[in-house]
Amino acid sequence: MSFGLPYADRRGRIFFDEQARALAADGFLREPRREELIPLPTGSVVAMLPGRAPLTGAASRPHAYGNGRYAAVGVLLPSGFTRLLLPAYQAGPAAPALPLFGYTFACVVDDELYVAAAKTDDGESWKPRFFEGDELERAIESRLALDPENAVLGQVALCSREYGCFTAQNVFFESGEAAIPVSPACNARCLGCISQQEPDAPFPAPQTRISRAADVAEIVRIATHHLALDPSGIVSFGQGCEGEPLMRYRTIVAAIREIRARTPLGTINLNTNGSLPEKLQETIEAGLQAVRVSLNSFRPEVYAAYYRPDRYGLEDVLESIRRACEAGLRVSLNLLTFPGVTDEEAELEAMETFLRGVRVEMVQTRTLNIDPDLYRHAVGEPVAPRGMLEALSRIRGAGSLVGNFTHQVL
Repeated sequence: MSFGLPYADRRGRIFFDEQARALAADGFLREPRREELIPLPTGSVVAMLPGRAPLTGAASRPHAYGNGRYAAVGVLLPSGFTRLLLPAYQAGPAAPALPLFGYTFACVVDDELYVAAAKTDDGESWKPRFFEGDELERAIESRLALDPENAVLGQVALCSREYGCFTAQNVFFESGEAAIPVSPACNARCLGCISQQEPDAPFPAPQTRISRAADVAEIVRIATHHLALDPSGIVSFGQGCEGEPLMRYRTIVAAIREIRARTPLGTINLNTNGSLPEKLQETIEAGLQAVRVSLNSFRPEVYAAYYRPDRYGLEDVLESIRRACEAGLRVSLNLLTFPGVTDEEAELEAMETFLRGVRVEMVQTRTLNIDPDLYRHAVGEPVAPRGMLEALSRIRGAGSLVGNFTHQVL
């Protein structure tokens, strides 16, 4: 079977050349394998990669397609899918840094676009949403009218309208996992942070971070309202529009206690970088029920190269995971995946060692949204990638489920 080449002209129009051989990348150039390809999922976005010529031909002798007249193509996957390969391209000297999206390899099979991805989760609330008329706006206005002075609710409304955040929208549709951002401060400077970038960063942050710390009363009003209307719902601290929620652990502890004094319903969840195990312990003792800890690697040097942590390290993150598991919480990892790094043999061995010793319910694979060249420059080139399908298999073999988001307990 041949895998043809998609490419874009300077106006962003996408074309197919089924005679040109598409090449993929996982740290090395190679052709995709048939089992790594699926038809383009509904909800995907096809994007041109400016200043980057697509590579074609044999992996041992690649060449830039079209003598620099055309741009490579990447696909941004919807939730529920895990990226397996990256687009292969040759960046020109004036190529701009790519925005913070997850670029997935695409090719042409029988005049249809296919992507290197695996379907790894499903859930009604995370499928692409198509609103009827002003359905979302009406839901936002109705909810804001009930609590017009709530600044946290105002931030969540911004995220719903401007960024299409599903957990933010769930606040207004009053079901599923609902976002409650609490902290403007962070103790990491992630290369791919979506809410705050360094002044000299090659790209802007695509979202606006919450500008002030949430107070307990604001949090409690949102949480109790949500859980009253969806008794199996989830309220979640730690969102993309904030820093590290454990920097505000006292507020979270007080809010959890007040929420539980008012209702036993639903699940209270924390999304965190896991940097402060002692503070996490306090939230557990207050009544936290689920935690999702983010990391990009189980190797200290790779972790630090991306997270750029301030006064903590990977061992603190792993200790937080251990404590949550020992306390019987529903524990997930938010694993930021990148072909050629996540599936590196040394990475897989470190991951298996940890997961076999700690009972993590689910590893949620998240495509790491970043310019591939920037990330590889930071963490180093791979030596022995095994393929993302093998990485997923080895996560399961170590005793954890593979998914993409937290499910309600029904």
